[in-house]
Amino acid sequence: MRVMVIVKASKHSEAGAMPSAELLQAMGKFNEELVAAGVMQAGEGLKPSSQGVRVRFSGDQRTVIDGPFTETKELIAGYWIWKVDSMQEAIDWLKRCPCPTEGEESDVEIRPIFETEDFAEQDPTGEIREAEHRLRDELERGQ
Repeated sequence: MRVMVIVKASKHSEAGAMPSAELLQAMGKFNEELVAAGVMQAGEGLKPSSQGVRVRFSGDQRTVIDGPFTETKELIAGYWIWKVDSMQEAIDWLKRCPCPTEGEESDVEIRPIFETEDFAEQDPTGEIREAEHRLRDELERGQ
């Protein structure tokens, strides 16, 4: 199974505070362990919401809303994509992670990612899943 591990933003990350060299080293070591174990597929830190935008969809209308966004507890400071055998394995890995926010409590969420097979009932002919597999293959070849 694949999961997205979501590091929630904090006041410091939203203020644009950069992590210390010690935290960067600790996270680098943790990432190396994830890669060596074949768990990590992707992962990045995100810049503060002040540098982002939201696009609100309402029927045919699209409205662009510039950051920053005030509800820090709902914002994301970074993420990983992990391939694990179970939710428990993801939890076990995350418990080994350095605290991503120095001097603050930190919430990190683990969410399973839908796989094309999860949509089999909505795609009885397999046509949509086949197209999805082709797109994934094309993405992998391009990297």
